[in-house]
Amino acid sequence: MSLDAQTRVLDWPFARTENGEPPPILDELRKAPPCAVRIPAGAAESRLAWLVTRYADVRQALSDPRLSADERLPGAPVRIQLPPGSNPSSFLRLDDPEHARLRGLIQTEFTMRRVRGLKEPVQRLIDDLLDRFEDLEKPADLHAAFSRTLPTLVIARLLGVPDEDSPFFVEKTRVTISQEDPAAAYAAFVEMSDYLAELARRKTKRPEDDLISRLAVHHASGEITMDELVGIARLVLVAGHETTTNQIALNILGLLQDDSLFAKVAADDGALIPGYVEESMRYWSISQDAMLRQALEDLDLGGVPVAKGDAVVISVPAGNHDESVFACPRTIDLDRDTGGHLQWGYGPHYCQGAPLARMEMELSLRTLLRRFPTLRLAAEPSSVFRRGTVFHGVTGLPVTW
Repeated sequence: MSLDAQTRVLDWPFARTENGEPPPILDELRKAPPCAVRIPAGAAESRLAWLVTRYADVRQALSDPRLSADERLPGAPVRIQLPPGSNPSSFLRLDDPEHARLRGLIQTEFTMRRVRGLKEPVQRLIDDLLDRFEDLEKPADLHAAFSRTLPTLVIARLLGVPDEDSPFFVEKTRVTISQEDPAAAYAAFVEMSDYLAELARRKTKRPEDDLISRLAVHHASGEITMDELVGIARLVLVAGHETTTNQIALNILGLLQDDSLFAKVAADDGALIPGYVEESMRYWSISQDAMLRQALEDLDLGGVPVAKGDAVVISVPAGNHDESVFACPRTIDLDRDTGGHLQWGYGPHYCQGAPLARMEMELSLRTLLRRFPTLRLAAEPSSVFRRGTVFHGVTGLPVTW
């Protein structure tokens, strides 16, 4: 990318506040067109990219076909560093028509009708986990016992992964996305992939009523390769438990930090819970700045001339805190219309698992507030956030009641 000698270049990513909110520098950057940032490029190298922070620009960047998500392209920016030649992590990092072909294979798994059919088993799982939680010595870690466990078991069962193997995926996902140790991250990525490939081979011989069994049928017919099957399963597994896990915990934390908000959301049999869940997703914006693109041709983005080959960093937290769209964005407002928030993405890569995640969040919060009306945080809020990871979240949630 070509920059004027006077252009300020910032180091990315930016750190969140002590209270876990998006970095305040994003508020400053939204006042101007996309700026230049220096992003990691592997092996202690870096490169320049355009950082998109305004709501309208974020939506354009997420839906513009001239901005490619394909990480196989030469020079494509990647958030999770893997060795050269590694298979793409999922169809999330591909473009249409290849992206649409693979995405279509699981479209029916997350329809509203299919999700409604999961409501009763998910509720039973919630009740069972909270029964066990209630017997723990206080203070207890609600994240370890509940918010981290629930989505992992839900998505593992949907895929056809045995319950006893779910801790394996929790740990491998944590290591992969933390990026604290690139070698360990790659090793965890490979272990997870190898497990899923072996599970798919077993399902081919003994299919069951689960997603991997259905994908195995597509593989046996030659519709998809084993690498594609594993990429789909890995995406569903990681996205299905990592994002929902942390969002459920942050939904709870938001209430535990504000007694009046807790009381409002808990009142009237939880009538405000759906709206609170949407506003909480906008407020926390857990996806960080993990959405990266590369320009396939010259284009204008937010008033900046982006050249073919330039990298673009799309900041969902910045877009979700754009004061021109969401007034007083650093406040959780139950009266706000959050229908346009960007936590699920926008355009062709909009999250397919949104209906399932919403259902898990709403059921878990409704049940928790009913059963534990005196729930209180047993630690300083600033001490529970995890730092420097691809997805924002918590390390634990110590509570008493």
